[in-house]
Amino acid sequence: MATPQKSGSILIVDDHHDILIAAKLFLKRYFAHIEITTDPERIPSILANQQFDVVLLDMNFTKDISSGKEGFDWLQRIQNMDATLPIVMMTAYGDIQLAIKAMKMGATDFVLKPWENEAFLKTLKDAIQKQKSESANPTENYQRKFPNIIGESEPMLAVFNVIDKIAATDANVLVLGENGTGKELIARAIHKHSDRAQAPFVSVDLGSISASLFESELFGHKKGAFTDAREDRVGRFELAQGGTLFLDEIGNLSPHLQSKLLTALQSRKIVRVGSTKEIPIDIRLVCATNMALSDMISKKEFRQDLLYRINTIEIDLPPLRERKGDILLLADYYLEQYSKKYQKNMEGFHKDAYAALKSYSWPGNIRELQHTIERAVIMSGTPMLSTDDFQLKKQTSNRAILDDSWDDTSTLHDIEKQHIKKVMTTHDGNISSAAEQLGITRASLYRRLKKYGL
Repeated sequence: MATPQKSGSILIVDDHHDILIAAKLFLKRYFAHIEITTDPERIPSILANQQFDVVLLDMNFTKDISSGKEGFDWLQRIQNMDATLPIVMMTAYGDIQLAIKAMKMGATDFVLKPWENEAFLKTLKDAIQKQKSESANPTENYQRKFPNIIGESEPMLAVFNVIDKIAATDANVLVLGENGTGKELIARAIHKHSDRAQAPFVSVDLGSISASLFESELFGHKKGAFTDAREDRVGRFELAQGGTLFLDEIGNLSPHLQSKLLTALQSRKIVRVGSTKEIPIDIRLVCATNMALSDMISKKEFRQDLLYRINTIEIDLPPLRERKGDILLLADYYLEQYSKKYQKNMEGFHKDAYAALKSYSWPGNIRELQHTIERAVIMSGTPMLSTDDFQLKKQTSNRAILDDSWDDTSTLHDIEKQHIKKVMTTHDGNISSAAEQLGITRASLYRRLKKYGL
């Protein structure tokens, strides 16, 4: 009888060499490749260079004999490196509570040492089969990987795919998208699934930092560097040391401040205000903007060399109107969240409400949908929401606004000026509402109003 062809690759990590040898001798009869190591510190390099179907991970190492703390730490680190890789935990102490905790943290299963061969083999084969089944359904796989980002539409699956590919690298990332699309959630997902996940994630809204405080906020300052510098202060770059620095609204930086940022990124060193000492920085950079940086480059408003530095990878986050399949998912999610928050016994949406939510264009994207559902939950007197519970703005398409404003002889300058003027009129001069419809920040709109004398 022909011997069945073996397949599958297993990494076994245990600080007892005898256990590794025993496991390898038994499992190599059933699997094509068995890799073993007594040193958990080698896990990142091994996983970076080889593909495995399952990791068999000891729960206790010599540094931490019985609490499982070191095993839990490596469980999380492996998940951050590859959230789809099945991890089966081992413990020699028969502590079922540790095993249960490990599974709550994401372990696929566990085995107790000494193992019973048949059960041991079945546990590993079941773990591999479970992973293959999940891989066959990418939507479920991504939902498990990115539980804080809700979406099943094709545009969002494409975004998840990019995050999945680039998170474990150290490449700088530029996230593009309109206001309210969830750019910071994407940045946090990249950080969570990177090798830097255990280090800080530091978020900076560049649109809210004045030019005079830019260097102090990002690079820090020494006591006495300026009038209000009463003590030494660590800047955001240092706070993010070893982790991820997220710079939101990077398109709002003036060319002068862009130059200072570029210098720090090129040299990977910063100097606190009031000091001459260079401080090395080790950060992964993720930036975001709702502005068209390529257009800004052509207008000399953004440095091309800075763009090259920050956009090794670009992620284009779709507006909510281009992912209509996710609108009802998000609506249901926020209904549940705000029902709990405000202690309201909400049951769901009437059909007309669903239809209204799906047909609306959501110029404010997810943020607008979130606020709409929150208000409806607060104000509704019935457990089922209807169209009347929503205060959706009367829709006026940008195309309709533009149609009577330009002809074939109009320049881009003319079109933008007329478009902004029309939108400002539509919103009775309300800067926040106009900026939201235009998909730019308030600061950006103020600059354009000044530029065009509006």
